[in-house]
Formats: sequence, structure tokens, C-alpha cells
Amino acid sequence: MADRTETSSSRTLKTVTRAFDVIRALEELDGARVTELADHLDMSKSAVYNHLTTLRDNKFVIQEGTTYSLSLQFLLLGEYVRNQNKLYEIGKSEIEKLADETGEYAHLATEQHGLNVNLYKVRGEKAVGSEYQTSKLQKPDYLHFSGTGKSILAFLPSDHVDEIVDRYGLIRKTENTITDREALFTELERIRERGYAYNDEEEIEGLKAIGAPVLDRNGRVLGSLSISGPTNRMNETEYHNMVVEKVVNAANVIEVNINMSESETNLPKFI
Repeated sequence: MADRTETSSSRTLKTVTRAFDVIRALEELDGARVTELADHLDMSKSAVYNHLTTLRDNKFVIQEGTTYSLSLQFLLLGEYVRNQNKLYEIGKSEIEKLADETGEYAHLATEQHGLNVNLYKVRGEKAVGSEYQTSKLQKPDYLHFSGTGKSILAFLPSDHVDEIVDRYGLIRKTENTITDREALFTELERIRERGYAYNDEEEIEGLKAIGAPVLDRNGRVLGSLSISGPTNRMNETEYHNMVVEKVVNAANVIEVNINMSESETNLPKFI
């Protein structure tokens, strides 16, 4: 019989779970030897070696000498998954346009498993924080302190927002981060009323962002986009108003294009 372990909510394959543990450890350690992985995961060296051999034979791990690393197979899979995403497919050009017109970093994101997943980022000519922004493409993040994340939270069902907060909490990143549930729900109501969100140095001190949701024709939030920049530029009234207008307009353009693409697939077929 297959090696299974039963949890309170589901039945999972322990061997598969262990294989993902090995994959995540290789990511965290930027590659490792068998002994390092065994110590890191509190597994026997023989078990680690068996998982690595299986992953290598299936082209998900490469071996250079005694060091194992994740392979580019993950890049190929990631590109496939991203290219299947309608928000990315249609929103990509608008994000590039936003970065070009504002000179700042433009972001496109969605929610999955209660976390913020960055689909695409484009650096404008005067944008700051390239290393940090690049790292955010590699890992999911919390939703409650970013312009994209708050835009998404504001248009999710309230019970789903409660589930997210219950699961992940409200982690503090700066002195401005909202860490109180009631205060967060008040802020989300404000976002719904005005149609866009602020990240007022809530993620990084000295950095502000303006985000807007992307909704489908039924009002379901598909994701969001934002522009981020240094506080001194974003606080200037004329510049701030320009960014708000461009972000909201870009979100609307993406919504319309998504709705039009979906309408086209529902047209009658003539033969």
C-alpha cells in the first residue's frame, strides 16, 4: 500500500510531501550536498539521496559534483503557468506602458492560497529598489501591506479575508503597517469607496505605492496592479494625482480587454 499520512483536513502522500520539502530546502540553501540537506530536514542521508536521485532522473534537479540544485525545469513550468493566466496575458502590455509613462516600478499581482503572487514587474527609468523588487517575483508575500495586496483584499468576500488573517496574521513590516483586524477592515472599506489603495510606507520605509483592483464582469477580483516610488515623488500632489489616474485607467483597460476576450469565446460558431 502507498505510504500515506492522514491529516485533519485531507489525506496526503508522505513521500510526495517529503519530495517538496527537499525542493524547498534546495531553494532556501541555494543548492546543497546530501549531508547538508539531511541535517536541514532532519532526514536520513539515504532518504535524502533517494529523493534527489528521483528528482534528478525526472530533470527537476541537477548535480554538479556533490552539490544538488534546482533545475531550469521549474522555469519552464513557471512560464507555462504564467502564460496560461488571463490577467498576465492581457495585463502585461499595460504594466509595461505604466512603467514607461511614470518611470517607476509597475506591478501586476494576483492572490493564491491567501498570499500575494507577483505575476509581472517592470522597472521604469527612474525606479528604485531593483534587487528587492526582483526578489519579490520569487516568493509569495502577505496581502495586507502592499498596494496590490490591499486592492485584492478589499474586493474579496469578507469571510475569505477573515480566513486569510486567521491563517497568516497581520505581520508588521514598518511602523505604518496595519496590524489590527478592525483597522484593516476599515481601510478595505475606504479602498472600495475610492476604487484604489495606498501603501503608505507600510511595506518599506520611504516607499509608497498606489494600487487598483482588476475585476471581472461579475465583480470577482482577478488581481491588481500598482505603481511604487519614493515618498518624495509620490507625495507631490500633481505627480500623485497623475499616478492615481494612470493606475485606475490601466486597471479599467485590462478589465475591458479581459471581458471582451471572454465574450469572443462565447460567440456562436457557424459552419
